Amino acid sequence: MELDERKIKILNAIIQTYLETGEPVGSRTISRFTDLKLSSATIRNEMSDLEEMGYILQPHTSAGRIPSDKGYRFYVDNLMKVKSEEVVRQNEMMVQKVDKLEQVLKQVVKLLATNTNYASLITAPQSQKNKLKFIQLTRVNEEQILAVMMLEGNIIKNKILTVDELVEEEEVVKLNLLLNTYLQGLSLQEINMELLQTMKRQAQGHRKIIGDLIDTIVEAIQEEDDTEIYTSGTTNLLKYPELADREKAGQLLYTLEEKQGLNELITAGENDENKHGIQVYIGSESPVQSMKDCSIVTATYELEEGVQGTIGIIGPKRMDYKKVVNNLETVMTQLDTIFKKDKKE
Repeated sequence: MELDERKIKILNAIIQTYLETGEPVGSRTISRFTDLKLSSATIRNEMSDLEEMGYILQPHTSAGRIPSDKGYRFYVDNLMKVKSEEVVRQNEMMVQKVDKLEQVLKQVVKLLATNTNYASLITAPQSQKNKLKFIQLTRVNEEQILAVMMLEGNIIKNKILTVDELVEEEEVVKLNLLLNTYLQGLSLQEINMELLQTMKRQAQGHRKIIGDLIDTIVEAIQEEDDTEIYTSGTTNLLKYPELADREKAGQLLYTLEEKQGLNELITAGENDENKHGIQVYIGSESPVQSMKDCSIVTATYELEEGVQGTIGIIGPKRMDYKKVVNNLETVMTQLDTIFKKDKKE
């Protein structure tokens, strides 16, 4: 059985009505809101087919129908294909003169929560797969070596390494050459055990120092990879009965307030093949356990080549997807405008 035009129209009518009311939708309601001019009996037959195909559910006997996760997925996928609405004009609300990136991000996340009446999050931008550009070792004294590391984006990290063996100046020069020959231009993911063993063999008498230096470099890159996450509007979710269950609501609010598990959501977006577009996670598709009763819509914004962050909106599965998508597109456009303007100034 396939979704023909009539079934699609009825399914869309059920979803749109449920988004507005939060109540199961009956055949009489559909007969009033569609242009099909079908009898209630015919619509009931079509709804039975849609239920059998898994697009809608009947929560109680003799009740109307509500969309299933599969139904929401069909609706969202078609929304992505046929989106033609103009980006909502909100520049006057957001584009204010700000000096710090943190202020912009906090302003954006608060604006999204206010405009959508859902919860929202945004991450600080990060360089994707941060790479080591250069490392310089300098002997401080007989027991300490200073490692100065330059990462992508000209980020400088300094670490003092304590050594339990004497390293002469000539040997420090050789270590510098060895480290830059093998590690220059590599990301954390590319520094593997095979490479480490090769370097240790080349270092001859300084195998332990090489191991300690690799640990220091990895630590520096990981520090830079830590994601700063800002959230807003978490209590908005309590307005929706399906999310107000005490235990579930507690877990959900804890996740958002304490940022527990949100990195899984951000990582999922980064690994998605369509990571530069809009991502939608409906119900069980969510990578965050406490959000299995929600829908999550995320997008990636980019400050410059390779420097990106994530924006997200969390709400009930009956969220207004069209409004959410438009808000995300607007924010991405505005961020691009703000940062390009800052660069020119």
